[in-house]
This record gives sequence, C-alpha cells and structure tokens, in this order.
Amino acid sequence: MTSLAIDIGNTSMKYAVFDNQSMIHHQRVMGHDVDMLANEVKEYHPTHTIVCTTASLSEQQKTVLSQLTKHTVFLSHTTPIPIHNRYKTPETLGMDRLAAAVGAYMQAKGNVLIIDMGTAITYDFVDSEGNYLGGNIAPGLQMRLQALHDYTSRLPYITAEGAHPELGEDTETAIRCGVIDGIKYEIEGYLRQFFLKYHNLSVFFTGGDELYFEDEIKKRIFADKFLVLKGLNYILRYKS
Repeated sequence: MTSLAIDIGNTSMKYAVFDNQSMIHHQRVMGHDVDMLANEVKEYHPTHTIVCTTASLSEQQKTVLSQLTKHTVFLSHTTPIPIHNRYKTPETLGMDRLAAAVGAYMQAKGNVLIIDMGTAITYDFVDSEGNYLGGNIAPGLQMRLQALHDYTSRLPYITAEGAHPELGEDTETAIRCGVIDGIKYEIEGYLRQFFLKYHNLSVFFTGGDELYFEDEIKKRIFADKFLVLKGLNYILRYKS
C-alpha cells in the first residue's frame, strides 16, 4: 500500500509518501498550499491519505485534501490508533503530539518520552503498555526570544544565531544564552527525572530547533525529524 501522510502546522506543511513502512519521498513547504499535493499524487500514485492539522483550514482546502486519493483520514481523537489515549480531554490534544507519540512507541515498543522542539516545546510520555499518559507544554525557542522583547520596554529582539559564551557579556548574548541554556537545562531536567523513574526509557527528539547536548545525553536520544509523519503512517495502516 502506498500512502500520503500530511502534517499541516501553523506556518508550514510537511508531507511524505510511504511504500508500506518505507518513506520514499518527503517535503516541507511554507504555507498551506494544498493544491500542490496533486502533483505528488500524480507522481507516486498513493491510494490512501491521512491528514493531521493544527491550522484552521478552509472548506475548500478540506475538500482538496479529501479528494487527493480514494481513501482519506482526517486524524481526530476518535480515529483508531495503535496506542491507548489516556488524556483526560482527548478532544483538546494536538493531533501532531498524538501522531508523534504513536511514531515513537511503534518504533521503541517500550517507555518513550517524546520532546518536540517546535513553536512550543512539548514533552509527551507513553508507557511500555502503550498508554499515552499525557505531557507538558512550554514556550519554544523563538517564542521565548520574542516574549522578552514584547513584554519589556527596553530589551531588543535577539536571534538564536550568534555568539554564545558561558555567561552573557552584553545584552545580546545575555538574552541568547539565557534562552538557549534555559531550554537546555529544562530538557536535561526532564531527562534526569524520567531516566530515574523509567530505566528502560527511550527518548525521541523531533522538531526544527536543535540544541547542543553533552555526549552522554546525546547517546540516549533518538533524533527523528519525521516522527509525526511516521506516526501518521502507522495510524493509517492500523486495522486497515
């Protein structure tokens, strides 16, 4: 079975074509031009499509997506999935978080912690029995940099790229180091907590922002920028 998995975020759209479990093509584009997906269908001839979106789509966009292939699934909290969703309000859970949880668990088949570095940083956990137990949401890298500028009268907006000493030597490096190192220490704190509680834990790191970690920590993390798309493919094939 050849399938098309589509992940539509707030500012960009990622999609991949799978031949069974093998990804044979992937692409990321800015915006939500769903019409362009027709070209992928013509080239790869997928028979099934699954769509995950955190953006508000127009009825016309939904119609285009639903007609790409013969079978189309719009992921929701009622869609059958290969793990158990124990979130107290499943209808409010971001479907990209759920898809990433599926992608991680189906690869590791054990306790998994998923860290997604997107607009927000999300921490999600699935236990060894396949129960999605929930997760936490924190501001992402760009959000933190922007907030320091927006919510103060004198702090400038600073980009993440640039000098990064151990301690800030001026306002620019003080902001950059404070934000980047703050995220790093936050993530390391989560890792310490979960590794103490779950000795057979696998950690999956996904999303667009990359940070430097010590080698000992990096050895325990699986970096997978296609985790959501892989999860969508697993969901599409579940009970199909």
